[in-house]
Amino acid sequence: MVALDGTIVAIANPAIQKDLGASLADVQWITNGYLLALAVALITAGKLGDRFGHRQTFLIGITGFAAASGAIGLSDSVATVVTFRVIQGLFGALLMPAALGLLRATFPAEKLNMAIGIWGAVIGASTAAGPIVGGLLVEHVNWQSVFFINVPVGLVALVLGLLILVDHRAENAAKSFDIPGIVLLSGAMFSLIWALIKAPAWGWGDPTTLIFLAAAVVGFIVFAIWESRVREPLIPLGLFRSVPLSAGTILMVLMAFAFLGGLFFVTFYLQNVHGMSPVESGLHLLPLTGMMIVASPITGALITKFGPRIVLVTGMVLTAVAMLGMSTLDGNSGTGVMSVWFSLLGLGLAPVMVGATDVIVGNAPLEHAGVAGGLQQAAMQVGGSLGTAVLGAVMAARVENDLPGNWKEAGLPPLPPGQSAQASEAVSVGIAPVTEQTPPAVVAKITDVAHDTFVSGMGLSFTVAGVVAVLAALIATLTKRGDNVQPGAGGGHI
Repeated sequence: MVALDGTIVAIANPAIQKDLGASLADVQWITNGYLLALAVALITAGKLGDRFGHRQTFLIGITGFAAASGAIGLSDSVATVVTFRVIQGLFGALLMPAALGLLRATFPAEKLNMAIGIWGAVIGASTAAGPIVGGLLVEHVNWQSVFFINVPVGLVALVLGLLILVDHRAENAAKSFDIPGIVLLSGAMFSLIWALIKAPAWGWGDPTTLIFLAAAVVGFIVFAIWESRVREPLIPLGLFRSVPLSAGTILMVLMAFAFLGGLFFVTFYLQNVHGMSPVESGLHLLPLTGMMIVASPITGALITKFGPRIVLVTGMVLTAVAMLGMSTLDGNSGTGVMSVWFSLLGLGLAPVMVGATDVIVGNAPLEHAGVAGGLQQAAMQVGGSLGTAVLGAVMAARVENDLPGNWKEAGLPPLPPGQSAQASEAVSVGIAPVTEQTPPAVVAKITDVAHDTFVSGMGLSFTVAGVVAVLAALIATLTKRGDNVQPGAGGGHI
């Protein structure tokens, strides 16, 4: 449900905007409110699982997420939708670390990699289903159905969870809460994610952006100082003495930077340059997500046999090759060429998603499995936000630099004063800046210029993502099999 809602809502946003009379800022909050709540609460939610048991946390998360989804479907104002999206994000934060904590506590070492591999396949399938299911529901039912779908899924998961899940708790789990640590970490994470979300609009050099980034840095420093002194910290800093765990966390950030940052442009490329519908673009991405679904369980078996290092390095090298290959796509690239690079990207990402998760969770002691799961998810959220913001800035800079020359070279009349910025903004997402009054012959020229300029910016962005993937491959050499993985099944108490 959490992975599905990460992609399905983007399809529903235009319908929500039209039905509720929302502004662009309102629609952005529908996505940003969910993302902020999820990112800020993940590690704290993992700690709740370590303290009270991952089974209870998981079941509460399922119930709250489904209830919030139903409330969104019943909402008749944007403010209500945003409010329940934030609540949905908070309950989603309970679900993700609890799921990994349950796997970590239940499966012995020789089966944990396969379990995480199957988990990765489910995440891949859900992510793939988002645009397709969302498009079909919005087109044939209504936007509310996008949220109502979580209610029956949540009910089934709740019933199965009550019947099947076993509560394994570590004997030496924390007995108290680090409230100041939660406040400091939440404030620092909010400042960081908010700055990354708003930087493309505000500008990287804008004082407001710099203030939020500075607040994040100060917040993390004060948090680290506090954690080193408190008796039962939110995140025991000793976790990061494990080089593999630290490397796995950095690897997850870099992987999400390259993947989610690059994927941001692929949807614009498919829909605005190639003119596909949301459902068609989702189908064109099936080679990517399909390969992730197939490769994730296989990756689990390979990690069990060879350890994570070789698998992770190979995965990031394949990801780098795919990113550099995607940098060669142009406005005339066919489905076959796109499918080759999308398939290779999925084949590269699956080992990293599974392997980095295994390294982070497997190198943490059992009593900190929830915190480790939260750390893995938080790293992915930070990496995705950072990738979208940085690669968005790369795209904007390339468009701003190339568009005037390309415009002039096509023999188009100069843009009126004040419209250059609006034109650049439209071209940055692959849209031709034309009006209903623009003559058809001029529309064709402007469209060619806009698409060529966008593709040039996308190519540079994918090149940067490819370089980041190469750096991630080097980081992957520092990983190794978890030192703290022991059979969990049968341990603890119910």
